[in-house]
Amino acid sequence: MVKGKRKFWYLLGFLIFAFYMLIAARPIPKETILKPRWITSLESNYPDRGKPEFAESTESLPFRLGERYGFVGDDGKFVINQIREAYISLSEKYWAEYDAYPSSIRVMNRLNENVLTIDNPAGYPLFLDDRIFLIGSEQNSITAIGEDGTELWTHDFPAPITCIDASGGFVLAGTLDGAVELLNSSGRAVFSPFEPGGSRLAVILGCAISHDASRLAIISGIDKQRFLLMERAGDTYKVTYHEFLSEGYRRPVNIRFVGNDGKVTFEREGGLGIYDIGSRTSYRVNLEGEIASIDNNGGDRYLFVVTSQGALEKCLITIRYPAFIVSKAPFRSDQVFFTRRGTKLYLGGDSAMASFELEKK
Repeated sequence: MVKGKRKFWYLLGFLIFAFYMLIAARPIPKETILKPRWITSLESNYPDRGKPEFAESTESLPFRLGERYGFVGDDGKFVINQIREAYISLSEKYWAEYDAYPSSIRVMNRLNENVLTIDNPAGYPLFLDDRIFLIGSEQNSITAIGEDGTELWTHDFPAPITCIDASGGFVLAGTLDGAVELLNSSGRAVFSPFEPGGSRLAVILGCAISHDASRLAIISGIDKQRFLLMERAGDTYKVTYHEFLSEGYRRPVNIRFVGNDGKVTFEREGGLGIYDIGSRTSYRVNLEGEIASIDNNGGDRYLFVVTSQGALEKCLITIRYPAFIVSKAPFRSDQVFFTRRGTKLYLGGDSAMASFELEKK
């Protein structure tokens, strides 16, 4: 009788345990890791000096790393890999190498082909939004250049340009006197110059425009510095958020839209600022050293930042939204290059470049 009761309790205990395991069991969540794709040397992987065997539709990205610049394919092979001999302007579509006082500027594409030549240019080349511009020699004007080399329009500013961005056919520029102007595809001002004010020294140190030009992000002023977000309201733009950032920097500040324009990332004293547009919430990530590069994509719940703690001390930092540091990967390099395309990361240091891919495992 006693043995039967014991068996009953043993069986009951086993059934309770089995039932608990069934209802309490949870699948182990997949972790996101960085999977190495390739690594290549900038000094050994040279393309031919002639026209490379590279299709226009093939994916490639521009890079600048120390004295080298060019385009690298998604397979790690360089399309263009050259040593800089003068000044460089580089974008996804165009590049140009020019002197301090150029008599002409040869605009090249990523296949190393001459697209057009600008004779007697009144400034220096700038490539934004797949378009060609000239910044005036006094840095107080911008000229749009057509694909045939003709001047489409010129816009003059009352003070030197301190930051500029372009997207969706619009050009956003900030000036030394603390004003922001937005130009349409015809070079006309969308609204009167906007002056954020609120600081002892008025200057625009950073500006960014969303892909559809519906939002503008600005870093303005010194003592105190401010972050502002402006959103389209009918035929104009209005400030929908602003935040003081203490004294801030006295140099150009990195600021950009990421995460399908759902967030704005920007340098702030002591680290990184992340503003979530959907929740209207500002976050701060404390970082050691100076920010050398910020993720230009910011998708898949992760943001990557490269910091510099010294001449050779660099660190690749992974941030999970809203503002959690999940990993740090230090490496030694004097110069650094970093960019991201979707789930693929490209990191360069000194004489080598590597690619990684975000993978759930």
